[in-house]
Amino acid sequence: MALARRSSTLLKPLSAASSSSSFLHRRPFSTDDTTTITVETSVPFTGHNCEPPSRSIDTTPKELMSFFTDMALMRRMEIAADSLYKSKLIRGFCHLYDGQEAVCIGMEAAITKKDCIITAYRDHCIFLGRGGKLLESFAELMGRQGGCSRGKGGSMHFYKKEACFFGGHGIVGAQVPLGCGLAFAQKYRKEDHVTFAMYGDGAANQGQLFEALNMAALWDLPAILVCENNHYGMGTAEWRAAKSPAYYKRGDYVPGLKVDGMDAFAVKQACKFAKEHALKNGPIILEMDTYRYHGHSMSDPGSTYRTRDEISGVRQERDPIERLRKLILAHDLATEKELKDIEKLARKEVDEAISQAKESPMPDESELFTNVYRKGYGVESFGADRKELRATLP
Repeated sequence: MALARRSSTLLKPLSAASSSSSFLHRRPFSTDDTTTITVETSVPFTGHNCEPPSRSIDTTPKELMSFFTDMALMRRMEIAADSLYKSKLIRGFCHLYDGQEAVCIGMEAAITKKDCIITAYRDHCIFLGRGGKLLESFAELMGRQGGCSRGKGGSMHFYKKEACFFGGHGIVGAQVPLGCGLAFAQKYRKEDHVTFAMYGDGAANQGQLFEALNMAALWDLPAILVCENNHYGMGTAEWRAAKSPAYYKRGDYVPGLKVDGMDAFAVKQACKFAKEHALKNGPIILEMDTYRYHGHSMSDPGSTYRTRDEISGVRQERDPIERLRKLILAHDLATEKELKDIEKLARKEVDEAISQAKESPMPDESELFTNVYRKGYGVESFGADRKELRATLP
């Protein structure tokens, strides 16, 4: 990133902040939100049927520090989830987000909690960005009652309705039509909000995606389709799976924008641009050029279809947290030691949340029958031949 400072009155870093129950909303060092710092994206935006936004983005010391703090916590959470899975405390499927944190952080900086987000199964960090708690995350991952979905969803089905986060979904691409349905509801209610329907490059060839996009375009719905292109789907390189891997152009008649998904400020600028566009003109596609460090899921070592040199090269050249570290040091907002302290604090918060999550009990057996039908609208069959019915669910 190119750097420019509009004011020389930046606050010097403060000492560590006092304890708080939510690390994500703690701001340990600079709290200056009045001084403007202008940064420039490392690569230009590329537009399809639209004029791309400016590469110059205004930020503040407070926002820079909050981005670093939040992304450090997300990274630590995913690394800890890796260890828990290998210890068999997390079972089933588990898809980690480390490397892609800038997409979640930049998006949240551009929108409000009234805007809806719906995504696929790589959802832990998006839940955290929506205001979810570490304890809820780890309890859900371990199938405990204290989880955000009461221990019944697991890794792929995080949920936070009050923050308009409508889940993680396990069926590839199925969340996109649901997202367009959320956008339909927003337009029907005449709300000034939008929906971000997120999917990966592996889902980009799904027919339901194009059907939903067609309807969204016909009705000018405030739907923003976000393709998190980490380039390998479930393990197949994009060039082997898609004749045209320029996913931002896939909408044809729908505008699109290609974004550096490893740059939190580029994502912020793109999402702000997309929200303004969607409210006035209908759907738009954002392709986030990003990268996952882990395999597709914990069952995938992630090294059979790409080289370890490639992975380490991305870490060295494009890592979203390291980009922020360089910006913070360049503007003298914190020292290297203070940034390390933030990362140590993240580790401590994660360890404490894991300890608490382990104390949460498993769901009761009766929970097998709940949340299946809407109460009062379902029936239960019973008896030896299962022919007797009653309309009262346990």
